[in-house]
Amino acid sequence: MSKQAAVLLAPGFEEAEAFIIIDILNRLHVKVTTVACHDTREVPSYHAVPVVADVLLAGLDKEFDAVVIPGGPEGTVNLAANPLVTAFIRRHDEAGKWIAPICSAAARVLGGNHLLKGRRYTCSGDLYKGVTDGVYSAEEVVEDGNLLSGKGLGKSFEFAFQLAWRLTDDTETADFQADHIYFDHWRSYSGLNAS
Repeated sequence: MSKQAAVLLAPGFEEAEAFIIIDILNRLHVKVTTVACHDTREVPSYHAVPVVADVLLAGLDKEFDAVVIPGGPEGTVNLAANPLVTAFIRRHDEAGKWIAPICSAAARVLGGNHLLKGRRYTCSGDLYKGVTDGVYSAEEVVEDGNLLSGKGLGKSFEFAFQLAWRLTDDTETADFQADHIYFDHWRSYSGLNAS
């Protein structure tokens, strides 16, 4: 049975981050469900691109193997302010599922709601300065337990491949897709060739 990931979308989400991650996860045979975290399934992105999510967060009681949290200045503020989002992330975190924020999401959504729990993370810019419950790292992709965070849009491919690889443990498909669509040094980056 394939792994499943929820991608949380709120008005103002960073569409490039979201869709790069959605694309990579699908290529690695992870079933992705886009989740609208407001009152309608249509969610305007950071650049005002209307996107229709698969489901509404309200009433969603399904469990996923990963919760992906894209960035976006307005999007992460909206996610952080939504108690349903906080409860959804907390429930998955407590179940040991992957929690995967990128860009401003780790600082604003997780840090802003005390969901980092002392774990190492990365985020964009200097947002880490206001976070009190996590340990900031300047690395591009940071893994600590079931928390996988990415620095920002420019690191979306590395972040997405790392998450897909962790979810599927399918190194052969990850290698093929990375070599095919992205970059040659994926194996050395991810440690897939480590002996």
